[in-house]
Amino acid sequence: MPTAARLAAAFAFAAVGFFAAELYKPGLPPETQWGRFTLICALIGLLGGWFIMGRLAGRGTRAALGNGLRTAAVMVFYAMVIFAVYEMILRSLRKRYGGVFEAIEGTFDIILIYGTGLLRPEPLIVLVVGGMLAGLFTEWVARRAG
Repeated sequence: MPTAARLAAAFAFAAVGFFAAELYKPGLPPETQWGRFTLICALIGLLGGWFIMGRLAGRGTRAALGNGLRTAAVMVFYAMVIFAVYEMILRSLRKRYGGVFEAIEGTFDIILIYGTGLLRPEPLIVLVVGGMLAGLFTEWVARRAG
């Protein structure tokens, strides 16, 4: 059921995903071709805000802070999995893996490589602070609309 809180959460977490993606890029090698990385991260944020934070809105300020962090963490998880599986498929089409299990293992290796970019403070700050602010914003909208 569409609500104002879900819409607010979707747009707020899309912004968090967008800015976190932009600040994540300098943490990886400069020859990395990004394509639509930022837009996909914003889409993941939009869906996470709608389905996760929007569903949990209206439970109070303290819950909003925790749910905002939870939504940001879920966004990171899905982004890592989606991009790692995509990279694994590209590598497997170039016949860089000997079999299925090696490709699955390669997916986890790619997640570790991509995860090193998150060790920089800029994307972490955006995800933590932005997630909490987006959670508070969603809670504020839920109280005003409900």
